[in-house]
Amino acid sequence: MLALYRLLLQLYPAGYRHEYEDEMIAVFQEARACTEANEPFVRAAFCFREIYGLLRGALHERVRFSADSTPFAARRFTMRSEFRFPKSTMLLMLIILGGVILAIEKAKSIAASLPHTNPLLPPIHPLPPTFAQAVGLMFAVVYAGAIVGWVVLFALRRSGLHRLEDMDTSASQK
Repeated sequence: MLALYRLLLQLYPAGYRHEYEDEMIAVFQEARACTEANEPFVRAAFCFREIYGLLRGALHERVRFSADSTPFAARRFTMRSEFRFPKSTMLLMLIILGGVILAIEKAKSIAASLPHTNPLLPPIHPLPPTFAQAVGLMFAVVYAGAIVGWVVLFALRRSGLHRLEDMDTSASQK
């Protein structure tokens, strides 16, 4: 089985094989040693699982290797660390949150307007909407603070205040 495993490792790209081959063989031998005492069906399932895993892994690495070597690498399908959300995302998320809160409040008022049909349970009286107001106020304060911070940073950039740190003050004192 080890000879077949080594043969199937040749399906991997050379760089991947050079980096991980010894470790993969060592892990395979350790896992195979654990299944040696088991019955033949368990050993056959182990061999099938390992062969399938090798073939699947080799195919995945070949596809990834070929995608990385093309001039148009698979950038659409991989997430990059420099990805940034648009600035409008925060506003849209707040609008969606407001819609959800309004829908919950509307559902509470509809539920309160329906007649009570089960005489064994007392009617559920709605609580005053303090939670929704508190959450709305919290988001409004945070959003206003973010806008003020953005305005200040925008004004500093527009005024050129950051250029003052590059100014040589020793020449003006002579």
